[in-house]
Amino acid sequence: MVTGKTKCVGILGWPVEHSMSPSMQNAAFAATRLDYTYIPLPVHPNQLAIAIEGLKALGFVGVNVTIPHKIAVIPYIDVLDKSAEMVGAVNTILIKDNKLYGYNTDAIGFIQPLLKKGNLLSEKKVVLLGAGGAARAVVWGLIEQGVSEIAIGVRTPEKARELVDVFSSLVAIKAYFWPSAEFNAQLHHCDILVNSTPIGMYPHIEEEPTIDWSLLKSGITVYDLIYTPEKTRFLKKAEALGHLIINGSGMLVEQGAAAFTLWTGQPAPINIMYDQLVKPKCKSL
Repeated sequence: MVTGKTKCVGILGWPVEHSMSPSMQNAAFAATRLDYTYIPLPVHPNQLAIAIEGLKALGFVGVNVTIPHKIAVIPYIDVLDKSAEMVGAVNTILIKDNKLYGYNTDAIGFIQPLLKKGNLLSEKKVVLLGAGGAARAVVWGLIEQGVSEIAIGVRTPEKARELVDVFSSLVAIKAYFWPSAEFNAQLHHCDILVNSTPIGMYPHIEEEPTIDWSLLKSGITVYDLIYTPEKTRFLKKAEALGHLIINGSGMLVEQGAAAFTLWTGQPAPINIMYDQLVKPKCKSL
């Protein structure tokens, strides 16, 4: 029951009606018996500044931030965490003492499923497909774990230049035209293959990223950030070839769990949040 004592958090975006976060976070609050409620907050881009002031005026504890506000919200943040600084976007805000603290939990959200599957990432070589918004969080998460090399496969290498430039002083990172002989050479040595593109996402479930599977070592980890469908053609093929597979549902849950802990100071009930995610309700954060 929501009362005058209930603490409010929510998700700031445009649109937000398809978000899975309200059901996931409210289930977590109920399971932990915390007097919080999570509210969808549709905010037009032209109203972002007013909305931010409104959050403080209304006593919100914090919010998640989704498209199209993840970058636009940064000028309104009082204290930017290293995670948000390196990823270049904010997806979680904590409001404390009338100040806004900006975080990005996507990197830790990406990493946790890898660690829970037993992957030791130090000195590993990673091939990453795509250089869009999700890729930057992936790269930062991998760097924090001490990987030795990241090869990015893209259709237009010029589009990956900024991503490479940001992180080139921290790790051996290079973009390659995908597919090409140079890119294929990277597949020979990779320990982890990650798809950060939307290829194969619902409703285009018959599509898949094109790679030469014969070039991969046996038994590597193949990770697809897509979670609808639960198992893409990309993952099905990897599994059939004996590779360990991970889909994007764990990333969505883990980034939400990290936000839950920032707001409440309590560990998140991961299993409860995952159970909410796998229910066939919505399709995007």
